[in-house]
Amino acid sequence: MTQFLKYKYIPNIITVVRIVGTLLFIWTPLPSVSFFVIYSICGFSDVLDGWIARRMKTASEFGARLDSIADMLFYFVMLLKMMPLLLEVMPGGFWVAVNSVVVVRIISYIVAAIKYKKFASLHTYLNKLTGLSIFVMPYITQFTWFVYYVIGACVIAVLATLEELFLHLSRKEYRANV
Repeated sequence: MTQFLKYKYIPNIITVVRIVGTLLFIWTPLPSVSFFVIYSICGFSDVLDGWIARRMKTASEFGARLDSIADMLFYFVMLLKMMPLLLEVMPGGFWVAVNSVVVVRIISYIVAAIKYKKFASLHTYLNKLTGLSIFVMPYITQFTWFVYYVIGACVIAVLATLEELFLHLSRKEYRANV
């Protein structure tokens, strides 16, 4: 039993590494080798923490919430880093879609907080696909099709956000992993 307790917190420690890495790349210039190393470690840790928690059967509600907070922080900071480029290359309609996603996402969190009496963010396949598509952005900025890729990622984010709101409205009880 003591051996189990030793390893029980590994997924959460990996998530905390992602939070620390995210804070580090705030001050790391984009593009740079150091940025991409830290960024890649953060991305890899996002996949690794959940996988290890499931494999070790140590998944917990705290770990799921910590992962959601780390995800939101990671993508918020990444988008701030990408904002100068996105402002330069993305058309005006794109920003309407982004703002719509943010507003619906906030409404979804409010609905969940009222309904479940806690912060609730779902780990759906569409949310994971949104995260992956956003994660790839810094790696592909130099390609001519970057704008089309970002628009596609935005469409996925809209669908994921609407799905999450629908699930919060239609479910009687909260389940993070859907």
